Amino acid sequence: MSRARADEEEYWHSSKFRAFTFDDEDDELSQLKESKRAVNSLRDIVDDDDDDLERVSWSGEPVGSISWSIKETASSSTSSLEGRDSSLQKGSSSYAAFPKQVSSYSLSSLFKGEVPHTQCGQMTLSDTGVKNYAPELRRPKAEYKDYSSDWSPKDTVRRMQRGKICSLERFRSLQDKLVLLDEAVAGHDGNVITAVLIFLKRTLRREILFRELEVRQVALCHLIHFLKETGEQKLLLDLLRLCFFSLSLQLSQYCEHLNIQDVEKRREFLKGCIGLPFSGEDTSHIQDHYTLLERQIIIEANDRHLETAGQSEIFRKYPRKASILNMPLVTTLFYSCFYHYTEAEGTFSSPTNLKKTFKIPDKQYVLTALAARAKLRAWDDVDALFTTKNWLGYTKKKAPIGFHRVVEILQRNNAPVQVLQEYVRLVEDVETRLNLATKYKCHDVVIETYKDLKDRIQLTAYKCKVERGSAEEEKINSILNNMVRN
Repeated sequence: MSRARADEEEYWHSSKFRAFTFDDEDDELSQLKESKRAVNSLRDIVDDDDDDLERVSWSGEPVGSISWSIKETASSSTSSLEGRDSSLQKGSSSYAAFPKQVSSYSLSSLFKGEVPHTQCGQMTLSDTGVKNYAPELRRPKAEYKDYSSDWSPKDTVRRMQRGKICSLERFRSLQDKLVLLDEAVAGHDGNVITAVLIFLKRTLRREILFRELEVRQVALCHLIHFLKETGEQKLLLDLLRLCFFSLSLQLSQYCEHLNIQDVEKRREFLKGCIGLPFSGEDTSHIQDHYTLLERQIIIEANDRHLETAGQSEIFRKYPRKASILNMPLVTTLFYSCFYHYTEAEGTFSSPTNLKKTFKIPDKQYVLTALAARAKLRAWDDVDALFTTKNWLGYTKKKAPIGFHRVVEILQRNNAPVQVLQEYVRLVEDVETRLNLATKYKCHDVVIETYKDLKDRIQLTAYKCKVERGSAEEEKINSILNNMVRN
């Protein structure tokens, strides 16, 4: 037993490895001696140049070998990026996918084991280089244009309509911002208009913004709706107050034309009113007002010359009682239908030209033309006004205003009974037809209607209302006798 224990002690003491002892001082000294012997033993297999000494890592591989280079580079890259990755992940998730850094060592320095001091644990973000990562983050060239400052306002609006990211900060001057707003309105995209208005509200003074929106009614309505949705009551009240004041100012300025007596000056004033910031419908009315006055000036000058020269029969027979200047559109149409009814559409005084220019409805045109031609007792023109022809060539009478109104207008203009009866017969409603025929003494129409109804009693009663011995009485007697025989 003692022999085995003695052999074991001899084995441990004879080995190059030593057992654990609590004597730290002896242990450190022995490790230092052993390391010194190991380093001295390596000098025999390397060159005399101290800079080219081959070093051995703790894993036993020579420092500078290819396998060591790969492992050491990977480990250094990993350790240098771990701290950076953790900090970048806290700030922005877009940097979490950065690839690991590729070593920038040269092959000679790797094989020699030379590592620059700036790359050993003291590498900053600029040292590791965003440039090394830039190729991985590079976007296609087409997408770089999203962040370009070269887009025109029109191109910017188009890209916004497609959902692209476009910076509006490059539009710094007032003119560029207004062009951008006009392009957004022209694009008819409410989201783009609202986005541009938010940008203008943030970058323009309130007075300038309100002043420019006065002449841009579409953008103004969008801003009012946006302020209502966001609950910005103070700004909304200021905007509405300004709009109301502006509208009152515009109306008062437009009404100034009533105080201008000179026709040419009034025409020029109305031309200037077209540019006032009215709504689209009101602007259209002012435009029509200006066009009508311009047309009246031309017609008045021409008709005055014809009337003075006595070259037109209608002016000799029906002299003008007043000037056409500053008259309403309906009065101008009546004047045109009275004096210029047969003129070609290409002339300014033609009724059909007026109807087309000012988009006069068919009912209004027929009423006015009927009144004008009935006043002249031009019954052929009245008949042609209601006569239509279908695609088979058959003609029939059709009135967009109803034949009962035609009868009333003809009666006011003292139309003959024969003319009245022709249009009373065209009234579809029997009761209305009988009332009109009785009221305007269209006896033939009343007798024919009762005959169609086979109403013997009414025919007998109506016989008392006609003159004795007249043609109407004989007609009634003939109908009654035929009813008795049948």
